[in-house]
Amino acid sequence: MISACSPSPKDRTIAFEGIENARELGGLVMQDGRTVRPGMLVRSGELSKASDSDVAILKDRFSLSDVFDFRFDRERAGKPDREIEGVSNIWLSTLPTAFLKAFASGRADSTMVQSPNLMDALAKYAFHPKAQELADKLYPAIVTDSTSRQRYGEFLRGVLAAKGGALWHCSQGKDRCGWGSAFVLASLGASRQTIVEDFALSNVSYAPVVEAVSAKVLENGGGEPELAFIRSMVGVNVENFESTLDLIESQYGSLQAYLEKALGFTAEEQQQMKQKYLY
Repeated sequence: MISACSPSPKDRTIAFEGIENARELGGLVMQDGRTVRPGMLVRSGELSKASDSDVAILKDRFSLSDVFDFRFDRERAGKPDREIEGVSNIWLSTLPTAFLKAFASGRADSTMVQSPNLMDALAKYAFHPKAQELADKLYPAIVTDSTSRQRYGEFLRGVLAAKGGALWHCSQGKDRCGWGSAFVLASLGASRQTIVEDFALSNVSYAPVVEAVSAKVLENGGGEPELAFIRSMVGVNVENFESTLDLIESQYGSLQAYLEKALGFTAEEQQQMKQKYLY
C-alpha cells in the first residue's frame, strides 16, 4: 500500500534509456508534512550505459552535480560509469568487509560479478548454500560493518554538500543503493512505511527478471531456498530489510539516532538536510 499523500511510484520513476531502476525521491511527504523537493535526489542502477538522452535528463531536469558510486573496485572496473562533464563521481564502496573478503577468497565466486550474463550466473549460484547464506546476511552486515557505516556517513555529508542534484547507485540500484536511500529519507524525517515502500519498489522494476530467472532455477530442480536467493539477489528482500530496521531500532531507538551514533551524521546535519531538500 502506498502512503497517503505520496506520489504514485510511476510519478517518481525516471524513464531512462540506459539506466535501470531509476526514480527520484521528490514528491515524497515526510512525517512533519513537508515534501521532498523534486528534481534534486535520484537513486538508480549504474551509469555505464547512460545514453546522451539520459545525460541530458540528468543535467537539465536534475541539475546533476554529484554521483555517488557504492560499488566495489571489480564492479567499477568491469562497468565504469559514463563520465558526465561538470559532474563529480565519488567512489564510496559500501559492501561490507566480510563480503569483500568472501569474493577475494573465492568463497563467493568473484567471476559472478564479471559474468557476461549476470542473471545466468545467479541462477547457477542459487544452488550454493554459501551463496544463500551470504544473501541472508547482507543487510545486517551493511548496517553493522564499520567500513560500510563510515562510507554511508561520508555519502550523507556529500549529499548535504552537493551544489546541484545528487544521484547514488550500486550495480542494480536496489540493495546498497536502497540503504543509501533509506538513510537519506530517514535524515529528512520519513516514516518507516515510506522508507520501506521506496525500498520495495525495486521488486516492481525487476519483477520480469525475477520471474525469468526463477523459471530457470525451477527447470534445474530448485526449490524454495533457491527461489528465495533469486528474489533477494535479483530483486530485494523486503522482509530482511524490515528485520534489519528492527535490529537498528532495538539498538539505537530510531533510524535518526542510528544516523547520528553509527554513521556520524549529526542531528544538526539532519536538520540542514531538511532545510535544503524539503519545502
